[in-house]
Amino acid sequence: MKKLAILASHNGSVLEPILEAIKEKKLPLEVTLIISNNANAVVLTKAKKYQIPHALINTQTSKDPDSVLFDILKKESVDIVLLAGYMKKIPAVLTQSFFILNSHPALLPNYGGKGMYGRYVHEAVINNREKESGVTVHRVNEAYDEGAIILQKSCLLSEDETVASLEEKVKKLEKEAVIEALELCLK
Repeated sequence: MKKLAILASHNGSVLEPILEAIKEKKLPLEVTLIISNNANAVVLTKAKKYQIPHALINTQTSKDPDSVLFDILKKESVDIVLLAGYMKKIPAVLTQSFFILNSHPALLPNYGGKGMYGRYVHEAVINNREKESGVTVHRVNEAYDEGAIILQKSCLLSEDETVASLEEKVKKLEKEAVIEALELCLK
């Protein structure tokens, strides 16, 4: 069984759908580690609830957080790393050593790059009067949101779309997309 680590800075909203897919035998995975760079991240509370080993790794806990992150992923023999709203750039030492996926709340290559996350993406999509948006699951490389695309799911925007309503649509798609992308990567 492959080992999955999830890195999240806030809610880690894909954790429960992944755990459900594992329980239903859709994903031959084990979530072996949850890591956050935010001491107040809800995902750390979820890790405790589901009794998943977890760690807080940031500049407050280490002089070299990337090195600590590398060491813990290596020690745990992690096969796949999933970024679930992880608000930190991933260095080359990690992208070259691990299979890392990211879920991005837009149809890349549009609305990607530094500063394009969460509500900022949805605001830009609405302000540009786009007809559709969605989610992209992609491999992570050294550049923000430029790795090979694994899959995309899209949704249409309504004429009265708000940032909140679009965010809700995209989060729903994200939960499906992450499961499908993991299934593809495990084949």
